[in-house]
Parts: sequence; C-alpha cells; structure tokens
Amino acid sequence: MSTRTLIVLAEKVDVIERVAHDARRLLVATLAESSFAHIALTGGTVGIGVLTYLGAHDGDVPEGERVDWSRVHVWWSDERWVPAGHADRNDAQAEASFLSALCFDPITIHRIPASDSGMTLDEAAEHYAHELAEQFPQLTTDDRITATAREFAFDLVFLGVGPDAHIASLFPGRSEGLTTSISVIPVRDSPKPPSERLSLTLGAINSASHVWLVSAGVDKAGALRLVMGNSDFSFAPASAVHGRIETRVYCDEIASPRDSE
Repeated sequence: MSTRTLIVLAEKVDVIERVAHDARRLLVATLAESSFAHIALTGGTVGIGVLTYLGAHDGDVPEGERVDWSRVHVWWSDERWVPAGHADRNDAQAEASFLSALCFDPITIHRIPASDSGMTLDEAAEHYAHELAEQFPQLTTDDRITATAREFAFDLVFLGVGPDAHIASLFPGRSEGLTTSISVIPVRDSPKPPSERLSLTLGAINSASHVWLVSAGVDKAGALRLVMGNSDFSFAPASAVHGRIETRVYCDEIASPRDSE
C-alpha cells in the first residue's frame, strides 16, 4: 500500500493549477511508455476546475509537454442516475470545457449509462463493469462482471472528498463499496441527492497506479484529518483509498488537516 502524500497550496485556484500541471506531466510520461492511458474523473468544484484548466491551457504548454488526448481513455468514478446531458451529471459538467475542448477520440470516452438509456440501475452497473473489463486485457475470466476489481489498472483516478469523507458515491455507514468481486455498484438511498447513483467500488479505485484526492474549503478539513489518520472505511471511506504506486492528497490551506511537509 502506498503512503499518502499531503500537498497543501495557498488557495483553491492554486490547487486546481497544481493538480492540472501534475496530471499533464503524469499523462505525458505514461504515454511515452504505453499506447494508451486510462484515467477516471470526478465532479465537484475542484475536479471540474482541474478539467476546465486543462482544456483552457492545453495550447499554452510547449509541444513536447502536451498530452496526446486521442490516446487517453476517460472513465468516471461515479455518476448520478439522471438523464443524459443533465446538468447534475459529471460527464455533462466536463463536456464543454474538457471533452469537447481537447482532441479526444470518441471511442475513448466511456460514459456511465444514464437513467434514460433504457437500462435499469442494476443493468447500467453491469454494463459499465463489462465495458471496463473489455478495455483491460489482463481480465481474461469468462465471467467478466465478477473478475477481481483489483486486477484493473487505471493509470490515474481523481477523487473529490466530501465533508463526510465520502468518495465517488461510497458513503459512510455503508459497506457495499468494499467489495472487490465487482467493479461497479448501483447505489440506492444515497444520503446526497439524487438518491440513485452508480459508483466504482473501493477495489476498482484502488486498482489505480495513482490515486489523487483533491479538495478545497474549510468544510473539508475534518474529512482530510480522517483521511490522513487512516480511519476505518465504514466511518470515512476516503481513508481506505490508496494507489498501487502513490496516493496524493491535494488541498488548500483552509482545508489542510495539518501543516504541509
């Protein structure tokens, strides 16, 4: 298990810029060694801020430091069960400023099914799990929906952290996200509206080489103290997140659980 590195910046805008800069560097390095990179995105003000910054400033970096976005597979760590294009969907929030602003290949954008897709919530979870399994060649079992989530290999997963220390749509006091036998779960009776969602499980998240938690605001300080203190998953889901190579926690000064090292 990787240790958590706390990176504290002065203000939210500094967090956004630093995460965007670090993400670009990581993706360039990954694509120098691999044909494709796989990232899982998040919503929230900081998460969408990072995507907006990447979309707006792609042309500002030297040619040799630009990401070949056509070789980047985009996934989502969770999604709200609302119709396609709805303003509450994470993919809709990322559309204009990131997905449409950069040169993605449409086949590398993997959206979680929407409530008007013709699928039930359970069918949508199964569909996304199958799509993940199809994209990761190390999954060779016949029953791909139950292939061990730890075998997935995201290069980078972005996660916001809620004031209650939830991540994706894995909330305190609920155990369904602990499973490693599947990669995607339906979420019902969510404590945050809307009540129905879809989420990667903890096992799928922790398959990533790099996991970065990004937060800002004084209301996140308590949650980040739990994260850095390695609290129990049932009490603080974000505390159980770890990348196989590294885990970073980015925040601004007012969200910092302690002084930056």
